[in-house]
Amino acid sequence: MEPKRPALPVTAAAAVAVLLLPLTACGGDASADGDGSTVTVTVGYQSRTINTVTAGTLLRSLGYFEKQLASLGDGVTYKVDWQDYATGAPITAQMTAGKIDIGSMGDFPLLINAARGKQLGKPTRMVSVTGYNLRGGLNTIVVPTGSSLASLKDLKGKKVSTSVGSAADGTLVRALRRAGLDPAEDIEKLNQQPAVGASALDSGSADALSQFVAWPGLLARQGKAKALYDGAQLNLPTFHGVTAVEDFAKKRPAVLEAFLKAQAQATAYLDAHPVAAAEKVAKATGLPAETVYLYNGAQGIATFDPAIRPQLVDALKEDVSVLKDAKLTGDVDVDAFVDDRYVKKALGPAEYAERLAATPPEPAGEVWPKGAHKSVPFASPDALLRHLAGHRDEVRAAYVPDATTGTLWFADQAVWVADGGRLLPFVAPETARAYLAGHGGARVVTYAEALERAS
Repeated sequence: MEPKRPALPVTAAAAVAVLLLPLTACGGDASADGDGSTVTVTVGYQSRTINTVTAGTLLRSLGYFEKQLASLGDGVTYKVDWQDYATGAPITAQMTAGKIDIGSMGDFPLLINAARGKQLGKPTRMVSVTGYNLRGGLNTIVVPTGSSLASLKDLKGKKVSTSVGSAADGTLVRALRRAGLDPAEDIEKLNQQPAVGASALDSGSADALSQFVAWPGLLARQGKAKALYDGAQLNLPTFHGVTAVEDFAKKRPAVLEAFLKAQAQATAYLDAHPVAAAEKVAKATGLPAETVYLYNGAQGIATFDPAIRPQLVDALKEDVSVLKDAKLTGDVDVDAFVDDRYVKKALGPAEYAERLAATPPEPAGEVWPKGAHKSVPFASPDALLRHLAGHRDEVRAAYVPDATTGTLWFADQAVWVADGGRLLPFVAPETARAYLAGHGGARVVTYAEALERAS
């Protein structure tokens, strides 16, 4: 099917006169190989945080960065050292230690990256965005499939796993506050890496898990968890972005520009070939391709675009207070941290302006047939269900957008509501209950009943 984002050409930037720099390696204190004619660029990324794939996993698999570096024609041989991490925190630690030049991470870790860089005399700059969701749908709170917990208020006194300082932790804190709970007093927060938290949820040592992509979708796909809270209910943007060491950016602007051009190429590839991109990422990470597609597909939860939108910068400023309350940072000068000069130059001013003006269309449901290289879109949940009812053994995965937030979810994991002749999907019980409260006669039905009613 057609990608949900308009395909924008990757324009060539104007030729740049590059001053002759001493041929020392990137990566801070690292030294050049051999006689100094080889430069190593170190890139930190998170392979399983699939909202960063255009600056990490997918970009690496496509080889676009290496090709861009080879085309610089500056007489230097470039090597790229790709370093994979579970979260943004170790990437920041390596950047401030002079071991990583470019890194990608979520919005909250980006702020910590800015704060630590300034504190340790190794300032960094946010230079592009990878993927975003303007409502916050990239983070989800889930509970075990058989759990009786049905609302945020039910979390009072419970053990909730999250990664402190992450965007998922920010979602948890804000959601609990809106529900009238004190995040510091009313729950027992378990500060755990995503994989550890997933295991804790599965073993019963955690009652709920608040995490970022792709963990909630993965656990739902595996039948180990169900959504309790859709982060898009906050209606606050969340995103991942690219940060670069300021000294590296100043000394090697052509290298950074090459990276951002390559990122734009990877974004164009993902938009044009969403199924193939999902399968590439799945092969590299071990994640199910169906889960990758939930977030990165044609109608996926994430919109990929390297342009730094003003809404995302504003959201970053709002995030500072959450981290300050948690005593993870002090004040952060977001305006000084965000620097779109490099990505604007890489894309060209006209294309950059076009990207900022573009808006994703309304989300739609889609079916990924077995053996197919493209998904099939559906204009309504009813039409999608009718198709599923008649092709039950021919479908690899089916996805539907929440009727109120637009967050995509697996059709067989959604909360379904029958309202007269319509069937409406919701990611979490709370959004379904909110709809029921305003629509007399509507009721929750099982997925099996929804299929039967649609057939």
